[in-house]
Amino acid sequence: MARNFLTIALPKGKLLTDSLEVLTKIGIECQEVSEESRKLVFPLEKAQAQIIICRPTDIPTFVEYGAADIGFVGKDTLLEENKDVVELLDLGFGYCRFVVAMPEEKVPPRLPDGKFDLSGLNHQRVATKFPRVAEDFFREQGMQVLPIKLHGNIELAPRVGLAEMIVDIVSTGTTLRQNKLVEIAPILEATTRLIANRVAYRMKHERINELTERLRQLLGRAP
Repeated sequence: MARNFLTIALPKGKLLTDSLEVLTKIGIECQEVSEESRKLVFPLEKAQAQIIICRPTDIPTFVEYGAADIGFVGKDTLLEENKDVVELLDLGFGYCRFVVAMPEEKVPPRLPDGKFDLSGLNHQRVATKFPRVAEDFFREQGMQVLPIKLHGNIELAPRVGLAEMIVDIVSTGTTLRQNKLVEIAPILEATTRLIANRVAYRMKHERINELTERLRQLLGRAP
């Protein structure tokens, strides 16, 4: 393909609409792209590009290995997958938070500064979709935990004795409250990021940098 041709990986699900919206606003016409379509590859001749639709957790892999030149992916996925890619821009949408949560009847006591005392959680089991993030957080606290990786219904784990606590992403906290779980520690905040393949970033630097700068100006992000 031409040197300035771009393959752009976008995530299925809730981030797709926002991703398509910002691309459209910077002049990349992608009206035909739809998650409802059976197609997974959408050529964009005018833009000299194509969009591929992927599972969010797979986007860092597609980008790392060069199947996509750039991709839109949540920082949560980027941290967990830990792939060798270039992070270009915080796009700002898709906000969520990583938190540690426990059943309300088992929360630890609070310290004088108001934070929960996590010291008693050493060597406990933690259910999560993000074992790397969970282990890294507790390691920073000088603790070890046993991550149990689940792919859904994380909130169920403490209720049935599978784990003492969970590490999960939340937006409003409603799901935690509905399952009688209490946030006991924030870990980090996450938003959608623009990432690039390292080789593509060198070989197609002008094209990728132009797109990045247009997105930066649109979103009002500082260089």
